[in-house]
Amino acid sequence: MDPVATTTLLKGEQTARRTTVFMKILMASTGALFVFYVLMHMYGNLKIFFGYQAFDEYAEHLREMLTPILPHSGFLWLFRALLVLSLFVHAYAAFTLWSRASGARPQRYAVKSAAKGALRSKMMRWGGVALLAFLIFHLVQFTIAKVNLNPSVTAAQLKGSTGLLVIASFQLWWVVLIYVIAMVALGMHLFHGVWSGAQTLGWTNTAASRRLAHTAAHVIAAVVVIGFLLPPLAILFGLVK
Repeated sequence: MDPVATTTLLKGEQTARRTTVFMKILMASTGALFVFYVLMHMYGNLKIFFGYQAFDEYAEHLREMLTPILPHSGFLWLFRALLVLSLFVHAYAAFTLWSRASGARPQRYAVKSAAKGALRSKMMRWGGVALLAFLIFHLVQFTIAKVNLNPSVTAAQLKGSTGLLVIASFQLWWVVLIYVIAMVALGMHLFHGVWSGAQTLGWTNTAASRRLAHTAAHVIAAVVVIGFLLPPLAILFGLVK
């Protein structure tokens, strides 16, 4: 083989590996931000158990954070901008790794576990797409347009309250079903993401650290799913009105 061609090939492989590692680090770091966000968002949603006034008061406090250093809602918009930027970076890194894995994948897997790994990766990818679609629906419903999907509740009854809008929305079984499906997908995404992120950041070098990371991935996913589903289910069954 031509030595020049061999050297070029090796350099290309090294560059590809470095790019792959960098993309995984991008996914892990942006994923960590999302884990923090969903935990805080889940905590805020639980305020609905203390009544819609408590929920609205919590929402207003978010808008007042770091005032008067920042204008009203300034911190909230800066944090939203950071989340949107992180979402684009996360999606770009995922798509890059997806494309690279698809191009490098052999026709047949020699090891059965490799096929299982590919199935998990595919579920993560399409689960991420589904979560993105749900996120758009969620933002339109409660943040951007504040759409009231419940025909039995009028705008006058809502009184411009986000808390009352949440209660009215989750009185509909099909809205709750959408959220149940989305939260199951989120739980699977979180478990795989936390576990993969721990591996990427080198936190699973020993058997004990692997067990700890695996347990943490399960716990975070379970806490988020249960925490997010408690309010809509409680509203649907009339425990919160």
